[in-house]
Amino acid sequence: MASGSRSSQRRHVSSAKAKTGTGAKGAYGGQAYIHGSTAHAVREAQPVPRQKDRDVKERYRRVNSKIKKNQQKALRIDLPYLVLLVAASFCTLFICISYLQVQTTMTRRMDRIEKLEKDLDSLKAENDIAQTRINTSIDLDYVYKVATEELGMVYAGKNQVRMYHQTESEFVRQYEDIPTY
Repeated sequence: MASGSRSSQRRHVSSAKAKTGTGAKGAYGGQAYIHGSTAHAVREAQPVPRQKDRDVKERYRRVNSKIKKNQQKALRIDLPYLVLLVAASFCTLFICISYLQVQTTMTRRMDRIEKLEKDLDSLKAENDIAQTRINTSIDLDYVYKVATEELGMVYAGKNQVRMYHQTESEFVRQYEDIPTY
């Protein structure tokens, strides 16, 4: 029985060490060895935060705060930026309105030109009709009869007609009277 009491003493001591957190460290990081043949409830060991993890978290927190500050600064609209934005908006609006006015003026002028061209075509058609009416209304036999009988006109003879050949341009300018022979 001596061996049994020794085993129970070990169990008692090791459970006391396990409860207080003192005792030998095992391969499972922070769990105490339990001596004896009975299994005790295993407590979850709290992982000890390592210094490297703390440094990474601190750096991440600092970077996040810088990012948040930059985002807030970027979202703020300061006075010079606002003035520039308003000026650019007014310039764009002015250019758009000017463009629309020019476009409207050009459209009106094109419509007016089309109307004037239609009027010109109709006037040319009326003129052609009037010219045709005039040409058909003239009786050439009557004109010949009046010219020869009443006015005493005669046809020119061959020796009275002179031909003129021009080489420089298509029209003739008369600077002096035509000579008589």
